[in-house]
Amino acid sequence: MEAYLKIYVFLVSINTFFSLVVVVVVVVVVVVVVVVVEVVVVVVVVVVVVVIVVEVVVVVLVVVVVAVIVVVALYKYSSSSSSISIVVVVVVVVFVVVVLVAVVVVVVVVVVVVVVVVVVVVVVVEVVVVVVVVVIVVVVVVFLVVVVVVQLYEVEVVVVVVCVFVVVVVVVVIVLLYVVKVVVVVVVVVVVVVVVVVVVVVVVVVVVVVVVVVVVVVAVVLVVVVVVVVFVVVVVIAGFVVVVVVVVVVVVIPCRTTLGT
Repeated sequence: MEAYLKIYVFLVSINTFFSLVVVVVVVVVVVVVVVVVEVVVVVVVVVVVVVIVVEVVVVVLVVVVVAVIVVVALYKYSSSSSSISIVVVVVVVVFVVVVLVAVVVVVVVVVVVVVVVVVVVVVVVEVVVVVVVVVIVVVVVVFLVVVVVVQLYEVEVVVVVVCVFVVVVVVVVIVLLYVVKVVVVVVVVVVVVVVVVVVVVVVVVVVVVVVVVVVVVVAVVLVVVVVVVVFVVVVVIAGFVVVVVVVVVVVVIPCRTTLGT
């Protein structure tokens, strides 16, 4: 009777072990499939982002080239007034600065998004590895517990307890996995939002400063041009008045005096 009991306990232990192995294999396969799907999604997103960035850069370069050609043509065929030339140059500078700032913003945002996606994937993979290791360790421990405890309690009770324990461990591990993923995603979203807000604020401040500087420079240049023009006009008028006075004093008055006498 004792020999039959030992054989029965051995068979039950082997059956429990293979059941746990099947559970572990299923969990590992599911986790691997999830990781592969996430990696594929990340690769697709990165490819789409890269394509969009390339298209934006190409469009920006085309716009810059066309704008430069138009400005050069306007500068070449415009009047020779220095104020118009300076305004054209200032407009070109402002346009180029704004375009470059926009390109830098796009590149920074894309780099941040790509880095964040890579970090999230790495964290997910690490969590999955940890989960698999924990499950395997738990399975081994449970198997050892079955082999030891089955000698003291009824086999059916031990099998039920072990199955319930394995189910609970798997559920807890999956819940922890998703909790960690949610926390990581929230942290990443917060970081991305903060970085994007900071970049946008910096860009807006830079653009505003550039626009203010350009407006001030244009105003100063126009004031200088106006002052120079007024000065030249005043000098010309004064010179004309001086010439008239000299002619009157030197020529007209002596002639009238001579003719009158």
